[in-house]
Amino acid sequence: MATLVGHSIEPPDTCSYLPEQRASLEQLVMKDVSPEEYEVLLTRGWRRFGPMYFRPACRDCAECVSLRIPTATFQPNRSQRRARAACARLRVEVGPPRVDAERLALYHRWHDERERTREWNASPLSARDYFLQFAFPHPSAREVAYYDDAAEGGPRLVGLGICDETPRAWSAVYFFYDPAYARLSPGSANVVFQVELARARGIPHVYLGYRVLGCASLRYKASFGPHELLEGRPAPSEAPRWTRARDDEPTPP
Repeated sequence: MATLVGHSIEPPDTCSYLPEQRASLEQLVMKDVSPEEYEVLLTRGWRRFGPMYFRPACRDCAECVSLRIPTATFQPNRSQRRARAACARLRVEVGPPRVDAERLALYHRWHDERERTREWNASPLSARDYFLQFAFPHPSAREVAYYDDAAEGGPRLVGLGICDETPRAWSAVYFFYDPAYARLSPGSANVVFQVELARARGIPHVYLGYRVLGCASLRYKASFGPHELLEGRPAPSEAPRWTRARDDEPTPP
């Protein structure tokens, strides 16, 4: 049974997604969270990094909208099918997350490229930081690792998806990849693969986190469909209401 260690709501600060807005997160620090208990949180818009569970608590903005894909009805569009086919040659391993030099180097290559091209803040992630964020022990924790076995010098880790699995939910938490493989659109291929994987395991929904139409790094999620959106921020005693996105809703360019 889950034990609550800490609960806080951040004071408003500049939003990292929409700089003109003020953002605040509600955070829970918990231990011994079962997959079933975690699933209840996922359905109410919560996300997880390590022992930290969080969701937006912004007073004046509701642009972060939780998005999930029903695996039974998902239909990748042409570019997503093309990306999946382009990455089909990569070997995929699904297992528990771990920390090693290869994973740290991949993360830093990816983040350094983002810092140059998208003006992201620097992220000097240490092995300890990686462990706390991506490989903290949890019964739901998974990683999807992509290897290029034909790479010069032998098999090479080129993409890594940090994920969570519960009986009826698959959560795509984070994904990073080698910028040298950007032409293959590995980000899109990874989402398609994870939906396929969840469907094969009998899991009805893949949770992609928050869709933010005004943020280039997050609005792409709206292109995967059909998808459902969570209404509001339901309380623990309140039944979550997920509705299918309308066909006329804005989608990424």
